[in-house]
Amino acid sequence: MDIPVIKTYCDYVKTLGSDNVHKLYHDNEYGFPLQSDDELFARLVLEINQAGLSWDTILKKKENFFKAYDNFEIKKVAKYSDKHIERLLNDAGIIRNRLKVHAAIENAKRILQLQKEFGSFKKWIEHHHPLIKEDWVKLFKKHFKFTGGEIVNEFLMSTGYLPGAHVETCPVYRKAAKQKPRWMEK
Repeated sequence: MDIPVIKTYCDYVKTLGSDNVHKLYHDNEYGFPLQSDDELFARLVLEINQAGLSWDTILKKKENFFKAYDNFEIKKVAKYSDKHIERLLNDAGIIRNRLKVHAAIENAKRILQLQKEFGSFKKWIEHHHPLIKEDWVKLFKKHFKFTGGEIVNEFLMSTGYLPGAHVETCPVYRKAAKQKPRWMEK
């Protein structure tokens, strides 16, 4: 029996059933531009929480994250107190890591600052687009907590700012391309 060579996320999801969390994410979210700052913030927090874990774990807990973090409303999360932190650290439905919880709250505060300066988090990202991955990583590390190379790369790829979410032969590539992700701009 030939074992298929899996080189990309697109290849990986081909091996899964149609109701798998990865297939649903790949086909409907991954590489698609996000419009609101809250959506971008949610994706950033989810990527941060994936560090050291499987993406499968995060996707399975995604709904719990949205409930636990007030649908990732930036203004609400930025105001989280010690009481909120303790609630999050006791919530088995999410990743209970103190550094990641603190990063979410601090990053919400930093996004509020960027919104004041640039009008939105999205406009801040677009102001710096296009950059190469290494420059994006430096920029994110300067402004945000818990943002290393893999986190920044996946955040920007999954939100349409860096290429590579889908191979051109993937049917979802055309679907994502219709939404005109920023990486496609020349």
